[in-house]
Amino acid sequence: MAREQVTAMRPHVIAWPIVPRARAGERWCALRERLKPRLPKDARVFQVLFLGSLLSLGVLARDFTLRPEQMALTFLSALATQAVFMHALGLRHRGILSALVTSFGLSILLRADSLWVHPLAAFLAIAAKFVIRVNDKHLYNPANLGIIVATTLLPGAWISPGQWGNDLAFAALFVALGGTVVARARRVDIAWVFLGAWLGLVALRMLVLGQSWAVWMHQLGSGALLLFAFFMISDPMTIPNDTRGRILYAVLVACVAYAWAYVLFRPNALPWALFLATPLVPLIDRIWKAPRFEWRTPTPARG
Repeated sequence: MAREQVTAMRPHVIAWPIVPRARAGERWCALRERLKPRLPKDARVFQVLFLGSLLSLGVLARDFTLRPEQMALTFLSALATQAVFMHALGLRHRGILSALVTSFGLSILLRADSLWVHPLAAFLAIAAKFVIRVNDKHLYNPANLGIIVATTLLPGAWISPGQWGNDLAFAALFVALGGTVVARARRVDIAWVFLGAWLGLVALRMLVLGQSWAVWMHQLGSGALLLFAFFMISDPMTIPNDTRGRILYAVLVACVAYAWAYVLFRPNALPWALFLATPLVPLIDRIWKAPRFEWRTPTPARG
């Protein structure tokens, strides 16, 4: 039978599935355009919401070593320090969201036996934003600096990155939430390049040693790795301004972390790698010049 006759006998087979798909796509685009003006333009709003969700899921639901008073003191110290510096420098309504992001980061990752370690780490982290600056940028990621200083110099402090385990469901949650944040901050490149470099190095080591692919899948599902990629190394205020610089920086941090973990066999490779590589950011910015990232319309304010 000719193809034209078959089509004429069964026209519904061709027509009916296409129309609903087209209409569904149109409705989704219309809904997205309607909601877009109402969504916050500052990516830190999403970061605060998502980190709050991760804190609730990962810490309050699965890790009971963080005491409520430690978390409360962390937020109080960070916000108070931010307010004092804003008042001293004549800044208004600047940096509060950044202080909240730092507080969430410290609450999620830092653990201590005492009550005073968390607020002291929060104070040092926020103060460093205003004190340690190069080319009108604060040098260190505040949460990363607070964690390194606390675990190195303060007694009874340690990093707790594993409360989410290696559950692929949690990994998917991290990718969804973190990907949204870095995309709105226009710094999605560094997160994915870092993940590709780190997982590539782990895969190469696995092949050399003849290990099972389960080792690689264990890394892929690591909540600590994804938290680092989407919420720490991708901090737009402390990474290179140019895309080429960010790619180089992501690969460099992955190599340092690999050497720390598998050559020196020392723990907490990711935060230490970021801390050690951070002083190279001003040099990278000098090699590849690009406009400095701004959360809002550029102003002479700090923070």
